[in-house]
Amino acid sequence: MTMKPILLLVAASLFAQEVTFKTETKLVVVNVSVKGKDGKPLTNLKKEDIEIYEDGVKQNLAVFELEQLSNDLLAPVAATPSTPVTLEERAPAPAAPAGQAVTTAATTAPARHQDKRLVALFFDFSNMPQADQLRAKDAAVDFITKQMTASDLVSIMAYGNRFDVLEDFTADRDRLLSRLQKMATGEGAGLADVAATSADEGDDSGGFVADDTEFNIFNTDRKLTALEDATKKLAAYPEKKALIYFASGLTLTGLENQSQLRATVNSAVRANVSFYPVDARGLTASSPVGDASTSSGRGTGAFTGSKQSSQRNSLTGSQDTLYTLASDTGGKALVDSNDLAMGIRQAQEDISSYYILGYYSSNAAEDGKYRKIQVKLVGKDLQSNAKVDYRNGYYAGKVFAKFTAGDKERQLEEALTLGDPVSELPLALEVDYFRVAQNRYLVPISLKIPGSVLALAKKGGKQSTDFDFIGQVRENPSGKLVGGVRDNIPVKLSDTDASQLEHRHLQYDAGLTLPPGKYNLRFLARENQTGKMGTFETNFVVPDLSVSKDLRLSSVILSSQKEDVKAAVGSADNDKRALANHPLIQNGQKTVPSITRVFRKDQTLYVYFEVYDPAPEGASKAPDLSAQVELLQGARKAFSSMPESQTKMTPNRPGVASFSFQVPLAKMAAGQYTAQINVIDEAGKRFAFPRSAIVVLP
Repeated sequence: MTMKPILLLVAASLFAQEVTFKTETKLVVVNVSVKGKDGKPLTNLKKEDIEIYEDGVKQNLAVFELEQLSNDLLAPVAATPSTPVTLEERAPAPAAPAGQAVTTAATTAPARHQDKRLVALFFDFSNMPQADQLRAKDAAVDFITKQMTASDLVSIMAYGNRFDVLEDFTADRDRLLSRLQKMATGEGAGLADVAATSADEGDDSGGFVADDTEFNIFNTDRKLTALEDATKKLAAYPEKKALIYFASGLTLTGLENQSQLRATVNSAVRANVSFYPVDARGLTASSPVGDASTSSGRGTGAFTGSKQSSQRNSLTGSQDTLYTLASDTGGKALVDSNDLAMGIRQAQEDISSYYILGYYSSNAAEDGKYRKIQVKLVGKDLQSNAKVDYRNGYYAGKVFAKFTAGDKERQLEEALTLGDPVSELPLALEVDYFRVAQNRYLVPISLKIPGSVLALAKKGGKQSTDFDFIGQVRENPSGKLVGGVRDNIPVKLSDTDASQLEHRHLQYDAGLTLPPGKYNLRFLARENQTGKMGTFETNFVVPDLSVSKDLRLSSVILSSQKEDVKAAVGSADNDKRALANHPLIQNGQKTVPSITRVFRKDQTLYVYFEVYDPAPEGASKAPDLSAQVELLQGARKAFSSMPESQTKMTPNRPGVASFSFQVPLAKMAAGQYTAQINVIDEAGKRFAFPRSAIVVLP
């Protein structure tokens, strides 16, 4: 059973939210290399010797620092590390300082590695067969043992089934070699480019061949996304970064991958990362009829030469993407060479001593447009005798009003996967469970948003906005995705409701069906007038009641309101069957869970819960249940309801007996209470007394 997502406008209870003020500065960081006619870096420049322009407008330099790198080689070491490193010794990745904003050109984090060259070795195992993986690892070992300099810091990244940072930047060569040794050769090569991406020109046999083009489209996007993830990890460092991408080519299939390719390149430019792709296949010489790694060709292509031409075109096409990644980010690609370590040395040579310049842009518009940067040397001598190398520009931030549909969807996906929460939109959330089969449970998700933070637009005589809701449920601790929620709900309020919005809130209710287990829920809501977002993350457990020897209860719902489902201010597609069988909806009235458990004296406390298989013989025997609600203050009983008995099962729900209570709070003194539910199963000789803390306001 699924649950129809609805959005209700309900009376506000206490919904406290800490207010935080933060100042956001947008520092644009540009790394500039200045070399003389002899090709050597100039390291004696002063702040007054350099001017920087954005879109032709001169900017005031706020940061001027020299990164002076050494090219002195370290003494060679053995390829076998002297002190093996365990996986548990991996150092944590640095995080950007709190309160600092990341611009579209670089981050505002302070330099963490003064006078150091940052080189990231990225192994795309998904794109390399075993032989190529061995060559790539050997090249990395050769560089670390023989070519590292005193200025080098090396990180190791890998993508097989998922992207992972195996080793953060370090100069410890034993540690790096140990990590390389622990990488399992042949692992994660399931997405290597062996499937067809177009028809074989030499196949005139008329035989059927499965077209794998569609699947390779997704595979290529996954590889490019992994590279984008790597650049985001590296964005925390303001220095120049070189990412050495070991892969067996990378084939695009027409226009389908272009958007992800642009996103990857733009992310690298923003993070100040240059790609140095290395074709791990080395120098290849293919046979006209293929080799043992692929199936033999069909038709007459082997005799006419079309088969070999197709192979050469495929190889060239897979290298074109490597060239694109390199040229668009300021790096260089190494192809058709058996000395793969040369690709790392090329990056090492390109990153010589350079200057870190920073300025606060005079253009405050967040339009997402490209900003062209120009760096000039002051004085005729410098202009005639020195060469300047730098990034040509960056993409500005983009305000939500200018987002395209693709921008909005990407923002949701990125916000949902970020480690840090987004708190522009305050949220409160509750997760409950009700059994719908012996091993399946309906898990309602209730989300509360204070009306005071919302922005409304006047449309057709009504105030309106719309919300995006997206949630992911993963097994805990494995992280396996097992379910999700995705809704866009338009909201229309009358002038009367809109005028009361300051003192009311919106409550979103949805749900999904899960088996028993431990789970993690990460939920995101976005209001689409302003683009404000909020995230909420919680762990929850769905118990396996079928193995419990105790009295089997659902979640206990505490509520102060019942709302007519037809009065919802917004809803997804109607599902009458789901609504008819929903445990919290009776006679068209929805019991709205009180997420904050705060009530007023002029309200009624509604209590709802279910008992499963109350008798030892199960649903075949009539239940003999009784229950009551008590409100406790410390050891003192402040209120006790009249006991209710239940001798019938709930219609259309075998093995289920339900209880509903109404407790007027008018005579209760303001304060904190413990709501205790006493449940007794006379036939099964079992009992339970679940408790919840509540607050009663004057």
